[in-house]
Amino acid sequence: MHPILINAVKAAREAGRIINRASQDVGSLNVRSKTVNDFVSEVDQAAEQAIIDILKEAYPDHGFLGEESGRTNQDAENIWIIDPLDGTTNFLHNFPCYCVSIALQQKGVLTQAVIYDPVRNDLFTATKGRGAFLNDKRIRVTNRSKLQDGLISTGFPFRDFTHLDTYMGMLKDMIQKTRGIRRPGSAALDLAYVAAGFTDGFFEINLSTWDIAAGGLLVQEAGGIVGDFEGNESWVTTGNIVAANPKVFAQMLQTLAPHLTPDLKTPA
Repeated sequence: MHPILINAVKAAREAGRIINRASQDVGSLNVRSKTVNDFVSEVDQAAEQAIIDILKEAYPDHGFLGEESGRTNQDAENIWIIDPLDGTTNFLHNFPCYCVSIALQQKGVLTQAVIYDPVRNDLFTATKGRGAFLNDKRIRVTNRSKLQDGLISTGFPFRDFTHLDTYMGMLKDMIQKTRGIRRPGSAALDLAYVAAGFTDGFFEINLSTWDIAAGGLLVQEAGGIVGDFEGNESWVTTGNIVAANPKVFAQMLQTLAPHLTPDLKTPA
């Protein structure tokens, strides 16, 4: 395992410990609403701070982009992108599908990724150019060649409904052209599952960078393709994302294409 990744794993596991301890009494947590249907608890904040403390001690000159704490030292060549609890709504409802997501971006390139599922003690890791792993076992995307045989995950719009009608058109076509659709509620885990071959593809509109940075690298290192709705690289910043094995990826783009409005296309 890459030395930098070792520290990221240490941070993810510490955040997972905080989350698991809090899961024993979710009802006692202080929770506030950031926007409509977008919640933050004291667990999100404590987990993120633990991650930052561990990584800052190891790499004092690195910058951070955290879901809860925002941006710090953004002129640094190395930026840690952190979602301390992806799937907060699931967590608050005791629905066991959430995770810790940590990625490192070096000079604008994603190079390290950790996604840790504290419920199942599943650790997904990737280093650019070295492959993707689940609990130290190499993982690969599926080799299915037809979308109609695929199991696809997605995320419904839940806080910004600007593209709801567009999304419903996408979803309708995907339902009819696949074997099945799943909506677990954690984009980071959705991407990790594509990398592990548990699902064949994933798509969603308007996610945040911290939702998808680590998972996107995992998919790429597992032999998959990640792109925006036109197959380009703007997914990291726009949050409009498609990820799948290479053959299914192309067919997903074809299925989504008729529904793209100008603001969902690759920025000029």
